[in-house]
Amino acid sequence: MTILVSFAHPDDECFFLAGTIRKYAEAGHRIVLVSATSGEAGTVGDPPLCSREELGRVRDGELKAAAALLGIAELHLLGYPDRGLAGVQPAEIREKLVALLRRYRPSVVVGFDPNGVNAHPDHIASGRFTTDAVVAAADPRWHPEHGGAHQPARVVWTTPVRPYFMGTTENLAEHPGIDFLFDVRPWVRAKAEALLAHATQRKSVNRHFFDNEDWERRMSVEALRLAGGRAPARRPARDLFEDLV
Repeated sequence: MTILVSFAHPDDECFFLAGTIRKYAEAGHRIVLVSATSGEAGTVGDPPLCSREELGRVRDGELKAAAALLGIAELHLLGYPDRGLAGVQPAEIREKLVALLRRYRPSVVVGFDPNGVNAHPDHIASGRFTTDAVVAAADPRWHPEHGGAHQPARVVWTTPVRPYFMGTTENLAEHPGIDFLFDVRPWVRAKAEALLAHATQRKSVNRHFFDNEDWERRMSVEALRLAGGRAPARRPARDLFEDLV
């Protein structure tokens, strides 16, 4: 099966889903990652690894390296402005995302929840645009030039619990919004390597993960929230494809 992940920035895939991506890639599923921006408004590293003008290009390279480590089969960089995604014309990004949804015809689409996890404007915009495109891709009246309509079997969001607290949150399975829960301990090392590939963002990565003695525990659990499509019979489900086949 194919999983299409639509996020806002390089490194979002690692913070929120690296272990899960590697888990399903190793199982033979195709992972398609869409990054709406190049993260050019982020940090240049401490000490600086590049100039401000070079940052977008450098972060694209970091994302490609992380994607290779996680087994992501297809990577699409949309090139919209970092910290300006909310101002993008909806019709323009809708068409790009509809074209990708119809090209890859994913069984599952992953995107940001309406609050963007931490209320980051780009995260919120990314989630809004992704949800809009999923609905449009299922309607043959939208952009017939991009192929037949496609409706993913399941759409999932990021959860109310922030990713770096999941492994240390007591009774995580009982929290509302934890609809899919994954033990990603076998892929923690791969997740760590992919996070470190985002070298310009190392200060943030360290603060959330590696500066903590329990960093492996923090990385050991990932979760997603059901947004649409077929609900699993149990919650939290332990497999993203549970009850789809």
